[in-house]
Amino acid sequence: MRARREALQWSQEKVGVLIGIDESSSRARISRYELGTHEPPVKTARQIAEVLGVPLAYLYCEDDEVAELLLALRRLDSPARLQRVTSWINEMAEI
Repeated sequence: MRARREALQWSQEKVGVLIGIDESSSRARISRYELGTHEPPVKTARQIAEVLGVPLAYLYCEDDEVAELLLALRRLDSPARLQRVTSWINEMAEI
């Protein structure tokens, strides 16, 4: 979450305000979510994902490489390309 927010050059406060958290507490709440001190409710996590332009699963990735892979897959512009990439990944996993 932090990596995506920083890539957008957004403050924690901005993300919080965009998902409807009061401006006075938005920075602290988003910080706790980023640090893993508190886990946002699923509804809030969905809002965060939407605001950041990432799939919900991105927020739950423990591995940065997997998170980046999710973003790359989301950028594929056609179902056919996504299917080819998925097939290739499955083939590579069998090797």
